Amino acid sequence: MRFVKDAGPSITPVSYPARVAPLPEDRPAEEAPPEGPADEGLRGEGERIEMDATRARRSFFGMQAEEEQAPYPTLIPVEKRPQKVAIDLVDAIREIKTSANEKKRNFTETVEAHVMLGVDPRRGDQMVRGALTLPHGTGKGSEGPAADEARAAGADVVGGDELIEEIRTGGGKLSFDKCIATPMYMPRLSKVARILGPRGLMPNPKLGSVTNDVSGAVKAAKSGRVDFKIDKTAIVHVGLGKINFSDENLRENIGAFVHALLLAKPVGLKKTSKYVGYVKKFTLSSTMGPGFPVTIPSLSAAADHYNNSKVQAS
Repeated sequence: MRFVKDAGPSITPVSYPARVAPLPEDRPAEEAPPEGPADEGLRGEGERIEMDATRARRSFFGMQAEEEQAPYPTLIPVEKRPQKVAIDLVDAIREIKTSANEKKRNFTETVEAHVMLGVDPRRGDQMVRGALTLPHGTGKGSEGPAADEARAAGADVVGGDELIEEIRTGGGKLSFDKCIATPMYMPRLSKVARILGPRGLMPNPKLGSVTNDVSGAVKAAKSGRVDFKIDKTAIVHVGLGKINFSDENLRENIGAFVHALLLAKPVGLKKTSKYVGYVKKFTLSSTMGPGFPVTIPSLSAAADHYNNSKVQAS
């Protein structure tokens, strides 16, 4: 195109080429100039800026993602607690007394037996339950709501609703080894069933601890009557005397209990031995002290000694 001079003001003619150079985006791929180091640096910088912006957005919206690769799982060795070696019954009694004397309590601790049995408590034919009279008593009485009659019979702890509340709020501390109640009080004792039940202290009509004859039940308890029964974990918990008993009296009480435990052995157990497959672990402890496993031969000797003395007395 060409502009010509008019009659008016003079205009310098300007001419344009017929074709112009194509824009960069219009160039064919093969004609695009190769990228240099500067172009690669710009592209890397752009990617870095975009990644920083993405992380900032995630952090702002509380969506911070863990971008580092998680390490491979590793096995951490767990240090096993060393198991106590079973000791002779006589040595266990001495250890219990030594441990109890190191820390003075404001009450006389009970010597307790915790026996793990090889039975299935879910099966009716393998239920273990029994009662015995300890030759040297338990050293403690029982509780009954018929206050006058219970005290006259020799009960050490007597009470009604206030005693139930004391048990409920006492943090598991109990000052008795056997609980006796009349049928009237059984619904109220449901408040503390979770405290008394695991310790074998919940009154039970089958064991004679739910009765209107409070005097007779208390006298039987004072004479050393002990009831035992396995819990849902196949363990028997029972008190067998006080820490201030002589070593020989505690040994005879424990022997009497082991003898009664053997008499209560279910008939359906396959093992023919008296202890194998039946008594898996026998542990003695005081109320607040550590436990000491006892060897089966020493328990068998104590049970045989009690049985022989019983036969001679008869």
